[in-house]
Parts: sequence; C-alpha cells; structure tokens
Amino acid sequence: MLTQLAGVVLAAAEEHDLAPLIAPPFVIGGTMLAALLLLMFVTVSFMNLGNRHTAVEASEDPHRQHTNKHLHGDDSASSNH
Repeated sequence: MLTQLAGVVLAAAEEHDLAPLIAPPFVIGGTMLAALLLLMFVTVSFMNLGNRHTAVEASEDPHRQHTNKHLHGDDSASSNH
C-alpha cells in the first residue's frame, strides 16, 4: 500500500514544476537565521529590565481577585509558614 502511494506521489511530482524561489535556499536560510538571532538579541537585551528598581512592598488591594490573606506578621514570603 505504501509503495503504491509513494509511486503515485512521485508520478504526480514529476508532472508539476517547482515554484520559483526568490533566492537560493542557503540565502533564505541565512536570512531566517539572521532574523531569529535579531529577535533573540532583543529578548536578551530586555532580560534584566525587572532588576532596575528596588522591589516595592505589596499592599492589600481589595480589587484583586485572589488576595493573599495568609501573611504571617510582616514577612510576605510564602515559604515562611
């Protein structure tokens, strides 16, 4: 069954011409690699954006859906139970 299907696919592929490319395949691949490297550079450049300012203490916000009502004293860390 698979050999018949492979024969049909090969016969159909021989009848059709390939679509023309705008550049050779290695140029297209190199352009895609350069674009992804540029996106990676932008992502890495914004990695430390959250460390620019000191952390602000969280206040009780009644408009939040799930407020943290399990604070033990002044310590707001969730691992100190």
